Amino acid sequence: MFFRNRFVLLLALAALLAFVSLSLQFFHLIPVSAAKNGVTSKNRKRIMPDPVTEPPVMDPVYEALLYCNIPRVAKRSMEGHAPHHFKLVSVHVFIQHGDRYPLYVIPKTKHPEIDCSLVANRKPYHPKLEAFVSHMSKGSGTSFESPLHSLPLYPSHQLCEMGELTQTGIVQHLQNGQLLRDIYLKKHKLLPSDWSTKQLHLETTGKSRTLQSGLALLYGFLPDFDWKKIYFRHQPSALFCSGNCYCPLRNQYLEKEQRRQYLLRLKNTQLERTYEEMARIVDTSTKQLRAANPIDAMLCLFCHNVSFPCTRNGCVNMEHFKVIKRHQIEDERERQEKKLYLGYALLGAHPILNQTVGSMRRAAEGRKEELFALSSAHDVTLAPILSALGLTEARFPRFAARLIFELWRDREKPGEHSVRVLYDSVDVTFHTSFCLDHHKRSPKPMCPLENFVRFVQRDMFVALGSGSTNYYDACHREGS
Repeated sequence: MFFRNRFVLLLALAALLAFVSLSLQFFHLIPVSAAKNGVTSKNRKRIMPDPVTEPPVMDPVYEALLYCNIPRVAKRSMEGHAPHHFKLVSVHVFIQHGDRYPLYVIPKTKHPEIDCSLVANRKPYHPKLEAFVSHMSKGSGTSFESPLHSLPLYPSHQLCEMGELTQTGIVQHLQNGQLLRDIYLKKHKLLPSDWSTKQLHLETTGKSRTLQSGLALLYGFLPDFDWKKIYFRHQPSALFCSGNCYCPLRNQYLEKEQRRQYLLRLKNTQLERTYEEMARIVDTSTKQLRAANPIDAMLCLFCHNVSFPCTRNGCVNMEHFKVIKRHQIEDERERQEKKLYLGYALLGAHPILNQTVGSMRRAAEGRKEELFALSSAHDVTLAPILSALGLTEARFPRFAARLIFELWRDREKPGEHSVRVLYDSVDVTFHTSFCLDHHKRSPKPMCPLENFVRFVQRDMFVALGSGSTNYYDACHREGS
């Protein structure tokens, strides 16, 4: 009887609590999320990871691990998210190449012994790795724009060459391609089953690591694609500026930015002591060590879990790495604060953003060309674009980073087109300069295409404060 009465009492208490909760919600004393236009209003995911999951203070090792971007099980991504009445029209993907062997080595030390051949039973592994190698071996003689036709289609050296893509880099982009395939092809049917060469726009710089990264992503996106339908265009400049690369004022901004970097380094006495200590260990001058950009080789060793070099004078160690990496992070922070880089970024990113806008406008008019565009590039390509877009919270592009522009058509209002911008799976549309806080004025979870067009054709020049109204005049304006 005691237990029965206790059960009845608990049941009555639960009913009372439920009644109180519903009453509070009814009188709006407890906030309840409301759906607008089929989209649940939630706090929008930020560019930066949640502070709860991040170290409470800046941690150079944590930042380095993020940069390595070691392949893991795919996380939830925000690409392709839209209300049901929106139709995906086109997608423009910009990627940083995958993990690579260093471009420099620490003076008087042995080259890191890293295998760049692709081996199925070695980590990191991808289920399509063997098929990728097999398919690439069939692509010899493919007609790409010169000089791309002379580059290897996949890495194969057992001892990596300088700057060569690694197996990790291939796997990173196979994963990227497979994720985009699941979203854009399987879910949104972006390309028809009989897609043609004209519906793809593929471009890369003349480095094997960018061509191979692009091919890996493309294979994940379109497995066993027909080589006859694939054509990569060559971009001579890492800025992807095509025929609009001559820009004197952009170079002036870059010189000012480099001067800022130099002055910051001079002020960092701990960094200088670290360089001196490392130079003593490897028995070289501090100047020669600094010129060799040791963080490049150290990051490669760190990402591949290989020990830093030792000599009879001692070992380069994790404390040295932390000091140099911490300075990189501080430099990035000051770069955003001083705004000197912004002028360079606006002029550096304008040609490729203008190309993107032109392609989007043609797609919005109903043209069925360039439905999927892929630009396989470098960190020095993505960084100016991110800065020009106003994404000041975005981290410096990591290995296999991806920046995506999606164009959508509203089926309920066929004349209206909208844009979404995503950086490494995160929707950053409402962090961009051209759509900042737009969601506070509109229930749509994306930005009007007109905002993006106006930004590229007018507002980027306004931000320069030059009075110029076009790219040529802005580039050739006297002074700065």
